[in-house]
Amino acid sequence: MRRLTFGTLLTATLTSGLALLGMTPASAALQQAPTGPVSSTPAANTPELYGSDSPVQQVRQLVQCGSTMYAVGTFNEIKRDNTTYTRYNVFSFSATAPYAVTSWAPDVIGIVNTITFSDGNCADAYIGGKFTSVNGTKVANIAEIDTTTGNVVTSFGHTANGQVETLLGVTVGGVSHILAGGYYTSINGSTNKYMTSLNPTTGQDDGFLSLNISGNYDFCTPGSTTQCATATNNPTRVYNQQLSPDGTLDLVEGDFTSVGGQPRQQIFMLNLTTTPASVTAWTSSEFNGECYYTEPFYIQAAAWSPDESTIYIATTGYHPNGGKTGATPRTGLCDAAAAFPSTQTSVSHIWVNYTGCDSLFSAAADSYLAYFGGHERYSMNPDDCDALGPGGYHAPGMEGLSPTTGNLYLNSGKTAGYYTRARGYGADDMLLTTAGLWIASDNYHNSNQCGGKYGHAGICFLPYS
Repeated sequence: MRRLTFGTLLTATLTSGLALLGMTPASAALQQAPTGPVSSTPAANTPELYGSDSPVQQVRQLVQCGSTMYAVGTFNEIKRDNTTYTRYNVFSFSATAPYAVTSWAPDVIGIVNTITFSDGNCADAYIGGKFTSVNGTKVANIAEIDTTTGNVVTSFGHTANGQVETLLGVTVGGVSHILAGGYYTSINGSTNKYMTSLNPTTGQDDGFLSLNISGNYDFCTPGSTTQCATATNNPTRVYNQQLSPDGTLDLVEGDFTSVGGQPRQQIFMLNLTTTPASVTAWTSSEFNGECYYTEPFYIQAAAWSPDESTIYIATTGYHPNGGKTGATPRTGLCDAAAAFPSTQTSVSHIWVNYTGCDSLFSAAADSYLAYFGGHERYSMNPDDCDALGPGGYHAPGMEGLSPTTGNLYLNSGKTAGYYTRARGYGADDMLLTTAGLWIASDNYHNSNQCGGKYGHAGICFLPYS
């Protein structure tokens, strides 16, 4: 999930991450020098979730600032190389081997969905989620915290009346903003609901966003009066966002029907070079299709190609509303990976790759592959649902796809995907850095396998060779 699904992604958030490392967007291409896709074998001795899977523990997002990785979610114990650490929903560790866990241990009461930084400053982090206190200081769903002490920076506003799902630090024209999104209708005194630009020092609404987001998906399964998507079970919200490599555009996913006075469903693109930021003309009628009533908001993650020409989306949705399960051809964008041109107009898909009714929750891309993660079992599986159909391949937990065709990157035997990981609830976030691909997940049913190796519950790192 998630939520800038945000930091040092080589694709969706490369520019942001390089800024944190003191690099400029123009130098991004010079910093990326992989000789091929990321390895299918994970690095050893990275930290992992430890302890019971009841309730399930989960890493919701991974972000890098400087030489340190930051992980947030819902967990209480971390293990690395036979040493365990008590950590409440936030922790940090070295971004390079031996990936040592730091002493930073804020006591966060509640769920942390997202973390970001502002303008390369790693001394303070901004966190969002559904939490009530940090190190004993009362807060409500948003806070700035010191990355040495873990204490709340009280000068930054720390009150949202609903869950915060995504935070992204951006600097445009020399002015920095924290772009927040979630379920809230009020944040730090502002009634600019669902998505708000906050001043990084005060946390107050700085006026950079004025989107008037509204609406939700309201429909019933054909022939039913009880199987319905409504405002009650899928309320309006902003869920996720991804900064373009050059830092000028922001993709935003959520449940809405109108943004900035324009009809938009599932996803929209913001132009950050205007003041206030404006909704671009990029859209597609395909985003308006209905999936199963329990999963009406289904475009939950996206990623940019390094050259910004292509946008990759990862979806849930099960199957089209009123569609059939079983051995029938898939249509629409439900439970699929897909690619769209980023042209500033109404566009159609370049390709769609169906899992066969399993969800995808995260995406990333480099110049070699587009990577997708979730709890999927199969890839290239358009002719069946919850089973492997003709022409499909096994690809549990994650997949690498050709950027041009959407075909699965196969192992040497050409019978299954090159990448694997324990499915669990699903890979909630992917973070692509100049070193490789970080994957955030969970320990559902004691899931801890990545690339055939055990000891990777919640965190897996696939390095470039």
